[in-house]
Amino acid sequence: MPLAITPHHGAAGGYRPPGISGLHDVIDAQVRDRPDAPALVVGEAREAVSYRALTTLADELAQRLLDAGLRPHRPVGLVSADNLEFAVALLGTARAGLVLAPVDPALPEQERRRRYTALGVQAVLTGPPVAPPARQDGGPPHWPLTVRRPGGGRYGIALHAGTVTDGAPADGAPADGTPHGAADRLTGDDALALFTAGTTGRAKIVPLTHANVVASLHGITTTYELTPGDATVAAMPFFHGHGLLAGLLATLATGGCLLLPERGRFTAHTFWDDMRAVSGTWYTAVPTIHQILLRRAPEEYPGPLALPLRFARSCSAPLPTATAHALERLLDAPVLSAYGMTETTHQAASEPLRVPRDRAPGSVGLPTAGQIHVLDAGRRPCAVGTEGEVWVHGPAVARGYLAEPAETAAAFHDGWFRTGDLGFQDTAGRLYLTGRIKNLINRGGEKISPEHVEEILAAAPGVTEAAVFAVPDPTYGQRVGAAVVLAGGGTVTERDLLAHCRDQLAPYEVPERLVIAPSLPHTAKGALDRGAVADLYGH
Repeated sequence: MPLAITPHHGAAGGYRPPGISGLHDVIDAQVRDRPDAPALVVGEAREAVSYRALTTLADELAQRLLDAGLRPHRPVGLVSADNLEFAVALLGTARAGLVLAPVDPALPEQERRRRYTALGVQAVLTGPPVAPPARQDGGPPHWPLTVRRPGGGRYGIALHAGTVTDGAPADGAPADGTPHGAADRLTGDDALALFTAGTTGRAKIVPLTHANVVASLHGITTTYELTPGDATVAAMPFFHGHGLLAGLLATLATGGCLLLPERGRFTAHTFWDDMRAVSGTWYTAVPTIHQILLRRAPEEYPGPLALPLRFARSCSAPLPTATAHALERLLDAPVLSAYGMTETTHQAASEPLRVPRDRAPGSVGLPTAGQIHVLDAGRRPCAVGTEGEVWVHGPAVARGYLAEPAETAAAFHDGWFRTGDLGFQDTAGRLYLTGRIKNLINRGGEKISPEHVEEILAAAPGVTEAAVFAVPDPTYGQRVGAAVVLAGGGTVTERDLLAHCRDQLAPYEVPERLVIAPSLPHTAKGALDRGAVADLYGH
């Protein structure tokens, strides 16, 4: 049976964002005003965890961590699925004044250790299903964290922690009590240390302050008018900004309800059933997940009358226009594209919820937490409709990368972050993304946006996903290659797809190598893994 969650009836008298000052008090107003309301729904039995219970668990963990000797304003790692343990660790470390650094649990243990050594964490909390490494010497101590409810009673914490004395954990962490690694660049204002989306050692560390988090949540919750009447299902991983800010924290800050899938990650065959269980009013995901849900809709989507759905949100990768239109027809609700990245504390722009005239096909909308400029190579503003590099400014922009002075100097300038994305703005200030500077294919001097070619391929009948990449060429330098995934049972041929491209692309943009693939590789957050695609098909 669905939980008793009041349906959303709109924001009366103008929307008011949540009054929070940082990650440490993100749910305090809910605990005061609605302590018994469901904050999270967890486990196979879909048990509701109230705001009162959640803050009790967070406070208990905060005290346990401080009793173990961890120092405030220093980093603590977290490796966990999207479960109750993750939420408790997030809130508990914040309430203890610690800086939380979550990582992808799917990363190899050696890579996780490398990142945590580089950051200089005091300890690493491990939540289910992650087990501590068999040997903990030579790196930060790993402390298993579980949240239990014995006999259906009160939830409680089991934390197997070492003891820290004079800065030295008894189980083998570095003996020096001063910050080590990049930790000495952290300050008392910092709330999170997030790793950029690199899948190898190239990932950089982005420190996010409490003020950054507040600014981001203000933009997200105001854009979508989130209230206690809203409910959703976690489809995006919490170790990354999309799932953490737009999924988990935006819901908790506004008093909504979030269902955590049983295995702590998105599962297509249970998604709509999970949404029905909490009377879901919205969800956010990457285009790949939207495409999966579309493909499975004939067998699994319960129909628009089964859910009080207000909108769906898409972020972290370009959403093909054809996919957006098909999804809107299916859901009978707007599909809103958003734009953001770790360095901007996730959301920097979004299509609006209630102003149809401010929506336009292909746009990612208007700034939601500051300003966006499009600049040319000389850092001069581009004219309306002219392509340039996208720069973002505002209170949600991070101050730089930890222990990366050259990278920081290249990307951050007087409060502005140069994204490396290409785009243009229209007369209303709406932003349209056209590609990544580093992704451009240079075919004999002709610069080709892979994202543009992918948009055309994705709109071809029978295509569910497309990836475009550079193919090395001794004459032109690079040529255009493409790999596409077809819908099950499709009869589309390479000749059909190339004919479709010739009708809508310039001759130099048409793929000269086209592969029909069974599937395409993706990153942990669900975005297309361009490096892996090029490795598979670009040689």
